[in-house]
Amino acid sequence: MTEPDIFYILGNKVRRDLLSHLTCTECYFSFLSSKVSVSSTAVAKHLKIMEREGILKSYEREGPFIGPARKYYDIAISRTYVTTVTPNLFWYKGLDLGTPSIDKVEIDLTRIPPEHESLPGMVDSFLELRKELEKVLKALQAIESRRDKLMKEIKERYLKEIGDMTQLAILHYLLLNDEATVEELSDRLNLKEREVIVKAQELDRFIPLRIKDGIIKLDEEKLKQKLGGGEDAGED
Repeated sequence: MTEPDIFYILGNKVRRDLLSHLTCTECYFSFLSSKVSVSSTAVAKHLKIMEREGILKSYEREGPFIGPARKYYDIAISRTYVTTVTPNLFWYKGLDLGTPSIDKVEIDLTRIPPEHESLPGMVDSFLELRKELEKVLKALQAIESRRDKLMKEIKERYLKEIGDMTQLAILHYLLLNDEATVEELSDRLNLKEREVIVKAQELDRFIPLRIKDGIIKLDEEKLKQKLGGGEDAGED
């Protein structure tokens, strides 16, 4: 299969929103349609484009009730994409995510001179910088592989122990973005703002949050207290 045109896919906000929902859980068509502010016809078109590009895969599965099988969608790739755009560089690379191959990397730019007197010297330094960049990419590949694995385990554990998809969606977004406004989560989850606050308060019973002035953020201090056995962790 050819490399998917990831920039074309990500250039559309509806497709980005659909991918965001699909990273939280597998979704059937009508659920995805309910989460974005476009028609079901437009959603079907965007899903078809992403399936054609190899970003998504679809399959049918029987539901819990009597009726036709539902069509589900799932993300079909596991890659990190890195890009640089400047007046002098346009470069991008996809990195396959799998088992991390390194635990430590050392970058050394001191041996590469910042100024050069000859063209061959410039080319040599560029090649040396490329070698250092490869170390960074391998480190990024290892970090993202571990984050991907851990996020999968978090989702599975949360659904097994708590079972609330909306809470999980909020946690998922906060883990990736550090913090979010209530308005932002309302738009992303297609919920009323008061519903977002209620769900965040429910989530706070399990994973400590800071909910203040319309901003929701993971409370790392209380989380560490909770891990250390602090009884008041997670309480306002």
